Amino acid sequence: MVLDILEYPDSRLRKVASPVAAVTADIRKLVADLAETMYSAPGVGLAATQVNAHKRVLVIDVSEARNELRVFINPEIVAAEGEAECEEGCLSVPGYYDKVIRAAKITVRAQNEHGEVFELSTDGMLAVCIQHEMDHLIGKVFVDYLSPLKRARLMARLRKKQRLAG
Repeated sequence: MVLDILEYPDSRLRKVASPVAAVTADIRKLVADLAETMYSAPGVGLAATQVNAHKRVLVIDVSEARNELRVFINPEIVAAEGEAECEEGCLSVPGYYDKVIRAAKITVRAQNEHGEVFELSTDGMLAVCIQHEMDHLIGKVFVDYLSPLKRARLMARLRKKQRLAG
């Protein structure tokens, strides 16, 4: 089922997600709905927070063919090194892109949709995407990394968009 994606500055994007106690049928349904929503958006990652489901669950697919879904339940970064600057966008901030500095390489520990614990060491787009989506789980949006001036310009653009839509 395709879910509605919250858009910045919706205050629900600031809510901290709760850990998943057990990977149940409800969690697997959430994973499936997140994947369907992400693919239809289209995006490369989506956190449960973005669809107003405040659980520590996210899905990512950075493959060209869009056929390598990765599921992260209760993710935690256990190692990070280096710095990389990458242009990011966000399904919750449609049409806006800017550069963000994140760790260049990370190791993440999480559970998959079967509840199995795994560790993944990665860099590049996947590392950026994991960090971006994990921020959503703690109520952080990528625009929080921007300068106050850039955030103010974005807010002015969003207010104008709302006025034109209203």
